[in-house]
Amino acid sequence: MLSMLIALLLAPFARADTPAATVTVFAAASLKTALDEIGASWEAKTGTQLRAVFAGSATLARQIEAGAAADVVISANPGWMDHLEAQGLIDAASRFDLAGNRLALIGFGPQEPVEIGPGLDLAGLLGSGRLAMALVDAVPAGIYGKAALHHLGLWDGVAAQVAQADNVRAALALVAAGAAPLGIVYVTDAAAEPRVGILGVFPETAHPPILYPAAATADAGPVAQAFMVYLRGAEARAALTRQGFTEPG
Repeated sequence: MLSMLIALLLAPFARADTPAATVTVFAAASLKTALDEIGASWEAKTGTQLRAVFAGSATLARQIEAGAAADVVISANPGWMDHLEAQGLIDAASRFDLAGNRLALIGFGPQEPVEIGPGLDLAGLLGSGRLAMALVDAVPAGIYGKAALHHLGLWDGVAAQVAQADNVRAALALVAAGAAPLGIVYVTDAAAEPRVGILGVFPETAHPPILYPAAATADAGPVAQAFMVYLRGAEARAALTRQGFTEPG
């Protein structure tokens, strides 16, 4: 049924004398590994190219506001999707929660596990080093991370040592390169980078639920709608699960 629906939606683009259609997806940086896999399977199944643009969710939303040509947007924060929906920039009927995630404390190289809780001596673990995080007031991973540290009573002790990066993959890169001894990223980011290890996973009760809403943009065509159908299907879900994403909610 899924393949038939995609085929029907793509039928106007299937003529041999027309260029291959392209769907442009603006996606949160933490989705890169999973969406690369999903895009490859989508292209193999449909012959339709997927062009993915990865950045922090705030950056993506502002680019769409400014008129950037996107067919689908996948945010790491419902608030930014709400923002786009309020301005009529997405097809609200197409919106759904694609996946969930967890937050991890990571370090450079293999790591001994610690208990993530109010008693964690995070400042002691950092020493004179920096704590890599995505922008704590703009990028979802940073917002969630700051909320978790506040909830656990740890923020004030390390705030001055936070090294803020443009997005969560940039924060991951700081730790992977040894430029920061510790960082807070999504579990899926840590799994995608062999040079880092996980010290512990933050309690889900320490921060708002991490959700990835997806939607077609307001003027998206049939190719984008077909890709939205594909995202809901078993192949896309399996790719997300392999990369460590959780079921939404």
